[in-house]
Amino acid sequence: MASAPASRGMGTALSHEARAALHLKGLLPSAVEDLSMQEARAYEQLQRRSTDLEKYMFLSWLRTTDRNLFYRLVVDHLKEIAPIIYTPTVGQACQEFSHIYPFLAPPNAVDGLYIPLNEVDSIDEIIQNYRASAPDGAAPETAVITDGSRILGLGDLGMNGMGIPVGKLQLYVAAAGLDPARCLPIVLDFGTNTQRYLDDPLYLGLRQKRPADAEFYAATEKVLDALTRAFPDIFIQFEDFSTDHAFGLLERWRERILCFNDDIQGTGSVIL
Repeated sequence: MASAPASRGMGTALSHEARAALHLKGLLPSAVEDLSMQEARAYEQLQRRSTDLEKYMFLSWLRTTDRNLFYRLVVDHLKEIAPIIYTPTVGQACQEFSHIYPFLAPPNAVDGLYIPLNEVDSIDEIIQNYRASAPDGAAPETAVITDGSRILGLGDLGMNGMGIPVGKLQLYVAAAGLDPARCLPIVLDFGTNTQRYLDDPLYLGLRQKRPADAEFYAATEKVLDALTRAFPDIFIQFEDFSTDHAFGLLERWRERILCFNDDIQGTGSVIL
């Protein structure tokens, strides 16, 4: 129905006139609220969650259903919520990502790119699918990309590492004012060398060992070439790659595209 995208993220904040225009009369409770009232309710629900992982899941669902309300809540309670949407809670969320993924967002919600190794040759189609279904149709300006090979201090989490680029971009939006519609989290699903994920029947990534260096760099080049071709001004942050690949990617790309490695350059800047 045409009214769904227009009303998404507003809910009870829609005026009666807007409800009538969007053919939503009778489909919402009668009260009309402002954002502060919605925030108070969301914060109440957040506090009712008994564990940090449950809070993470609630916040993820809120972000993918009502982005404005989510960021209002995060900005107003940043000190409390930052450790939930990023470290340390994001570590547990990544470890359990394949088990909680269906409960983090409505079905088919677009929340980033999952690029499997066996579909790298279809990268242009993948990007076109993102363009067609991205919220607001906005072209991304900032991408955080990982292959999940060295997530925090937890090791190789494979596709489960998607929680890291998602979480880091949330912090950038809340703390630096980036436009959330122009932020793109990406996971390169190039397999995993962690046997427990390969043996886990609920694991959602490719069930294969990681490729040799030559295949890794060839596949990564196809992805980065396609991204920068589709979005020429995009800024790409490499995040939580294994140490050898982190240095290798930076060496190969630092003079070719607008890019940054947080684990190398970010850490170095802070130490300096």
